[in-house]
Amino acid sequence: MTPPFDLAVVGAGFAGSLTALIARRLGLSVALIERGRHPRFAIGESSSPLANLLLEELADRYDLPRIRPLAAWGSWQRAHPEIGCGLKRGFTFYAHARGKPFASDRERRDQLLVAASPCDEVADTHWYRPDFDAFLAREAEAAGAAYSDETELSIVSMDGGGTTLEARRGGRRRTLSARLVVDASGPGGFLHGGLSPGESRFQGLPETSALYAHFTGVRRLEALPIFPSEEPPPYPVDDAAVHHVFEGGWIWVLRFDNGIVSAGVAATPVLARELRLPEGEAAWRRLLALFPTVAEQFEEAETVTPWFHRHPMPFRSAAAAGPGWTMLPSAAAFVDPLLSTGFPLTLLGIERLAAALRDDWGTPALDARLQTDATTTLAEVGTAAALVAALYAHFDDFEVFAALTQLYFAAASYAEAARRLGRPELSGSFLSRNHPEFGPAFAACTRLALARDPARRRELLDAIARAVEPLDVIGLSDRSRRNWYPVLPDDLFAARRKLGATREEIEAMLQTMLPATPVTSGDGASRASTPSR
Repeated sequence: MTPPFDLAVVGAGFAGSLTALIARRLGLSVALIERGRHPRFAIGESSSPLANLLLEELADRYDLPRIRPLAAWGSWQRAHPEIGCGLKRGFTFYAHARGKPFASDRERRDQLLVAASPCDEVADTHWYRPDFDAFLAREAEAAGAAYSDETELSIVSMDGGGTTLEARRGGRRRTLSARLVVDASGPGGFLHGGLSPGESRFQGLPETSALYAHFTGVRRLEALPIFPSEEPPPYPVDDAAVHHVFEGGWIWVLRFDNGIVSAGVAATPVLARELRLPEGEAAWRRLLALFPTVAEQFEEAETVTPWFHRHPMPFRSAAAAGPGWTMLPSAAAFVDPLLSTGFPLTLLGIERLAAALRDDWGTPALDARLQTDATTTLAEVGTAAALVAALYAHFDDFEVFAALTQLYFAAASYAEAARRLGRPELSGSFLSRNHPEFGPAFAACTRLALARDPARRRELLDAIARAVEPLDVIGLSDRSRRNWYPVLPDDLFAARRKLGATREEIEAMLQTMLPATPVTSGDGASRASTPSR
């Protein structure tokens, strides 16, 4: 690792390795440095439709044919069955009250199921990071990145002309120089520690803590007698990102195809102190004792990793770029895993960085562009944090909580459709924060939600409904669905004018998503099939 490099990428998780791989495709020399060793545990495991679309676009744009199959469940299983993966058909939310079994309200007022795909073939995925990250690191190394693991780095010197780093591995010390340092080492990581740019708090977001591990023996909710049987759900509820929500926090449950389940709790300071989260397993047992149905789900579960405790979770660096350095979104900030926003935020950052390297490498414009992109990154993270803060404020009111999630689902589904139609500018930025109607309405709704004024509860619900409608392309405004939202092509046909699209363009888009499924408009003679398996 002695030659001067164009890029030094710090952190060989999925973000760093993918960045290194793209940089090599652009003809740049790359040093990829990892403090740990693969395979290793990593948090952040649940993908989303927008994240998968971004991965697909990056693979196509930068000629990464071995990466592209990882953008959907079906192609992943055919191309890379050796990489651990979970089937994610949607987002499953259940509301719980202390000391009571899950109520399974027949009007579904205590649950929310939002489908992300119509069938397994094109479904989203949970990434088993020990396999996934190791695969991408190998791909980067095979593409010519100089890879060094179990390596500690420190900054020797840094200026606009380049950076000199000291690398320590196995008792040996070496120096390496790079024209640009890219930090992919996680929140509060290498550059934040080395440059001390300071932190910036998220307004209204509590200083949450998390406790998590990997398990085996976690029962499927379908095996528990808690659901009414007269109507099948829009997808198998366990094949999803499962969220158990309650006052003070929430539990996630993500299943992989290797029998392992990722699960953990995110808790507000009050609940974290009550549970004594740093105590690990004992804290988890205290948590399960509060919620009988979740306890039944984990009755036979055993951990297969150590317990991990993280406090606090929220983090935002005050700066994310400077002369000769930049942070990927995953290093610049962290909000919460509640809505699986981490992957799309990071992939959007990689998309921007790749474009900057492609267009401006070796020119004076690069530093200014990276600074502009860093400003965008921090603004996008702030938008996500505003919504997560609003959701935390309403864990005790599931009707409001479910309504607030629609701000995310409307913006995310609209952005996916716009990008698939070749019109990404329609949605503006992440969560459509720059959309002329939705952006201001989104901000107003989150501010009103954080006020927690009982006298304005109905006003809040009405404001959310109005905000969602212009971007609703998946039937969120249809109250007859009672919190169950399947993927129905007819919703896209009905909303085509919101996307500025013709019926034929919607049909063509659906064919690219479901190439084996004949799709015709709901205005025509037949309807598209949306199987649950």
